[in-house]
Amino acid sequence: MKIKNPLLSVDMPDPDLLRVGDVWYMVSTTMFYMPGGPVLRSRDLCSWEIVSYIFEELEDNGGYRLEDGQNAYGCGQWATSLAYQDGYYHACFVCNDLNRTYFCRTRDIEQSNWERTWVEGIYHDMSFLFWEGRSYLIYGNGDLRIVELQEDLMGVRPETDRLFLETPSDGLRLRCEGCRAYVRNGYLYLLLIDWPVDGNDGGRRREICYRSKSLNGPFERRVLLNDDGGREGCGVAQGALTDSPSGQWYAVMFQDRGAVGRIPYLLPVRWEEDWPVLGDNGTVPLEWECTEEEMDAFPAEPLVISDSFRHRENRLRLPWQWNHNPHPDDWSFTERPGYLRLKNRRTAKELLNAQNTLTQRTEEPYSCFTVELDGAGMLDGDYAGICALQGYYGQIGLAKENGAWYLQTVARREDGTRELARTELPRETGARIFLKAEFSFSDKKDQAAFYYSLDNVHWMMPAKPVQLKFTLDIFVGCRVGLFCYGTAKTGGFADFREFRFEGQKCDPENR
Repeated sequence: MKIKNPLLSVDMPDPDLLRVGDVWYMVSTTMFYMPGGPVLRSRDLCSWEIVSYIFEELEDNGGYRLEDGQNAYGCGQWATSLAYQDGYYHACFVCNDLNRTYFCRTRDIEQSNWERTWVEGIYHDMSFLFWEGRSYLIYGNGDLRIVELQEDLMGVRPETDRLFLETPSDGLRLRCEGCRAYVRNGYLYLLLIDWPVDGNDGGRRREICYRSKSLNGPFERRVLLNDDGGREGCGVAQGALTDSPSGQWYAVMFQDRGAVGRIPYLLPVRWEEDWPVLGDNGTVPLEWECTEEEMDAFPAEPLVISDSFRHRENRLRLPWQWNHNPHPDDWSFTERPGYLRLKNRRTAKELLNAQNTLTQRTEEPYSCFTVELDGAGMLDGDYAGICALQGYYGQIGLAKENGAWYLQTVARREDGTRELARTELPRETGARIFLKAEFSFSDKKDQAAFYYSLDNVHWMMPAKPVQLKFTLDIFVGCRVGLFCYGTAKTGGFADFREFRFEGQKCDPENR
């Protein structure tokens, strides 16, 4: 089987992998999107599908409800560690805004909403470690620490917390973090990233390994991977090792790839003198041959999907996530069969504080999404449509003012200002319109272009494309979203149907 990198073309950062039998599971970071803590499944390490979420909602407070000017952007579930012990699947992650570390477990990893508890404090970028019959977390940035876990792995023994390993700081813009711990042939291995400022190491993220035969050291150190795969300055690093039933080893590491987000690579791993050698002798192969005979092609469900919204119950398909906690009474598939209805429970000033925005990942190098919008239920001051959801977002859709409908585009710029353009629509068209959002990520273009149509045949672009950018205030890749919010009053709603995704650039002749 030929492997082509990047492995996936969507935002899937901070991966941790777990193999149980001949099935692999992977967790990733989605922060403030709900449900959160996605669990993916694969039988060949190449094709992955979402099967569950660790939680439906992380917490129910003003920040996670986007109320009173509060939000959880750049926060929420962060860098989950995954393990299997005594018949339970375990997950651990931090929530920086709440100063908590969460411990979760389930007997069925493919069912959502795990048992969950938390402790005060941030056990940053932690990894489960099982050593000589005892269970630990190793965590931290630069100065790594170790703490023993309770017997059920649902909490820590604070009195056991101690400094574990001090890593260098000279010449680094980022000291070691992103820990993943393994045990093999009597060695303890710690895989971490750091980020040199400049010099021979290229000034990019790289993968570091420490190993020891004792929890008390001494530790040896090597650079395992210092390569950008041809994307200058964007090191492929931070992720997990895993083995196969036949005993071969692999690594999944991610790369920062601009506005689309952080995307995983699959690398072969071999062992030399009990050191892992990643990729092609420490470089990233863009194509390589996997020789595992038992690995057959896995017919995984897509990570980005079309959706007709013809559902008999109010249950989302797994690739969909809400921006922050949704209000469950304010969306429906059943109130108007064949449509997704989004209702306005409270007013919002702009897209980033609008509740019940429904999102999916975008896919590189191109993603094109179309949807039909019926705004007959909108009130004066309401806005509804499709968007590119990131810190510097863009949107297109309907606006209603004084009983008339307008086509409106909005672009949020780097200085925080918003550029708005509005055109009144012919009254005979009513409130029915077709919308399109086209994302271009190739060659670091990172743009979203928006179109509208009155007949779903002839498309017009009313404003210039929006420049997208990955920023740390949001800290996730660009999403496509469907939104409806009111700026003046509550009670309005918008209906969407026939959401369509194309994973290639739309034909310009059809515009």
